[in-house]
Amino acid sequence: MIVLITGASHTGKTLLAQKLLEKYKYPYLSIDHLKMGLIRSGNTNLTPMSDDAELTAYLWPIVREMIKTAIENNQNLVVEGCYIPFGWEKDFESDYLKNIKYYCLIMSERYIKTHFSDIKKYESAIESRIDDWCTLESVLEDNANFYALAKEHNANYILIDDKYDFDIIL
Repeated sequence: MIVLITGASHTGKTLLAQKLLEKYKYPYLSIDHLKMGLIRSGNTNLTPMSDDAELTAYLWPIVREMIKTAIENNQNLVVEGCYIPFGWEKDFESDYLKNIKYYCLIMSERYIKTHFSDIKKYESAIESRIDDWCTLESVLEDNANFYALAKEHNANYILIDDKYDFDIIL
């Protein structure tokens, strides 16, 4: 089983991946780690501040083929990161798709405005963030964009609206 977790920054993608690791013993791949490995090794001229569309265009073909390889080897894997494009399904034949679950994490405007201090408080729950750019405005905008795209693409999303307490069952 492959589990894809995407969503706006600060929605808890890595935290959810860690919970799945602990609960189901599924390893996970942070696309951010792959991104930084490729950047730091000099395999790309992109930077951590490059446009998300450029980063997605560069990273997704690599991640996509890693997913196919894991499925072909009957391996479980959670893949988390914001560089999973909407419409990702078109890159897989039906034999692959039946082995993939997809979740997009989105925080509502109400949740963000009510819980922004918690969002900041827990932003480094799993990974340390250095020079974090997170502002109320950026989180609102990022989540609004993901919400609009999720609806446009009829994507499976989890809307965090009241409290940050949800579980996915595999």
